[in-house]
Amino acid sequence: MDHISCDVLIIGSGLAGLRAAAAAAESGGRLDICVVTKVSGPRSHSISAEGGMAGVLYPDSGDSPELHAYDTVKGGDFLVDQDAAMVLAEEAPREIAYLEKIGVAWTRTPDGRIAQRLFGGMSRPRTAFAKDKTGLYIMSAIYRHVKKLPVEFYEEHMVTRLVVKNKRFLGAVALDLRRGEARLFKAKAGVVATGGGGRMFKFTTMGYANTGEMLGFALRSGLALKDMEFVQWHPTALVPSGILVSEAARGEGGYLVNKQGERFMKRYAPQKMELAPRDIVSRAIASECEAGRGFIHEESGMCYVGLDLRHIDRERLKERLPLLLEVARTYAGLDPSEDLIPVAPAVHYFMGGIHVDTYGRVLAPDGSWVKGLWAAGEAAAVSVHGANRLGSNSLSECSVWGRLTGEAAAKYAMEAPSQTEDREARAALEDEERRLFDRLLHRESGGISLGEVKAAVQNALHTGAGIFRHGSLLERAVSELMRASARILQVNVHDVGTVYNMELKELVELDGAALAAQVILLGAYFRRESRGAHYRLDYPRRDDENWLKHTVAYRYGGGVVVRWEPVRIVKWPPEVRTY
Repeated sequence: MDHISCDVLIIGSGLAGLRAAAAAAESGGRLDICVVTKVSGPRSHSISAEGGMAGVLYPDSGDSPELHAYDTVKGGDFLVDQDAAMVLAEEAPREIAYLEKIGVAWTRTPDGRIAQRLFGGMSRPRTAFAKDKTGLYIMSAIYRHVKKLPVEFYEEHMVTRLVVKNKRFLGAVALDLRRGEARLFKAKAGVVATGGGGRMFKFTTMGYANTGEMLGFALRSGLALKDMEFVQWHPTALVPSGILVSEAARGEGGYLVNKQGERFMKRYAPQKMELAPRDIVSRAIASECEAGRGFIHEESGMCYVGLDLRHIDRERLKERLPLLLEVARTYAGLDPSEDLIPVAPAVHYFMGGIHVDTYGRVLAPDGSWVKGLWAAGEAAAVSVHGANRLGSNSLSECSVWGRLTGEAAAKYAMEAPSQTEDREARAALEDEERRLFDRLLHRESGGISLGEVKAAVQNALHTGAGIFRHGSLLERAVSELMRASARILQVNVHDVGTVYNMELKELVELDGAALAAQVILLGAYFRRESRGAHYRLDYPRRDDENWLKHTVAYRYGGGVVVRWEPVRIVKWPPEVRTY
């Protein structure tokens, strides 16, 4: 059995994880910092971010952190914890400056300032960007930076279990994909930064690594999940591939048109038009399709609308949206300066995640801190996005809470005594080895296919947790999901080897994702209102009297328990959300 000791263990290597690693390494302590990630190199999904990173850089333009926070609260349909929104708005400019310092080449205006574009739901242009390849620029810079620091990377290691005992974090067990072995990482402090789970759904902009299993594993380890019913659909994914078409295209002046050539957003958000928040634009596109005003893709049968950039100067497109030009040409055979781009909504982001407080400390189901454990980025529900995330707030969140949690974890590790619970950690490793290699990998011939069960999970989520939801559909989806989940242990893994066993990897991912999917559907079923990305056809109004509260779910016995807790409102009472 392989044991590795760390002072600070960071799980995930996207922007939140690498920012946490940098903050811990730069804390001044002589710490053993480990980054465990199931991908290789800077391949985490943060690299796919395109549009930019929100932050108030120039108050002389009429912007302010308070206005940024207010836009965030309103954009999140007032389910945002407002103290968290203020932290985001106040700290984001510092993070943009930090990223520039380590090598991010932000796009500049002629007078030398960092250029900022307008994004949906924002009242001022406050999104800093690097062309439309912001994630690539950021991840290249921060990965290069962290590799120079005293940080040890364990790539292609998929964490399958968090070791938590008596509300204290002890470490994690990971499957080393290269060697086909389970490894125990003992740690004084940990940061979970594993991102979202778009691949739980049929149509998504997320990469293939974003399977969401860690959310289920967190639940299985005794932690709680919060607001999981709020899943964001990005309005513009390329049809039929699902590749993200950045909101930057609309920020630069792009129009959305139906098959009649009409800019239909005037019916849904007459003030903001195409730059309304993403939940509103996604529902508008879906409504156009239901009304028969969408285009139909011949091969896939998918309904879509057109993104029109033909009126924008081609040189500006080359300067500001070079990735979009390349993607449209390569994957759709189109020239955006001459052709409409076929787009439709796709799952893009999880507003919910691991239950944490304002500063990223992981909370147990009873609201107490799980000592030594933090979570950051999309994996965490710090409640800064509420019911709907505004575009370009995600990179800000990842960087801000990556730093905050990394600093806090390092401070805790420097002050914490050495662990004495070796017996508990070793027992967790032995249990996990039996689960992985005896229960999941080695089985008798027969069984059912992995693809069949995965499709059933995706179908259940598509039925119950789509853009439009209904109680009867949710009841059916929960039943379908429970049947699919019960079949996971019947899946036949044809490859019985251990080294780079991709079938085993996908089965482990599905095992965790199915548990997280149950929380998504239960949260959506119980929330009898419409708010942000959660739209119930049978309850089409927002209900602040009964539902201005967070959903918190945790395991008890063999089932999942759901409770609710109030939203922290410190400045802005709920108001009618119009755009």
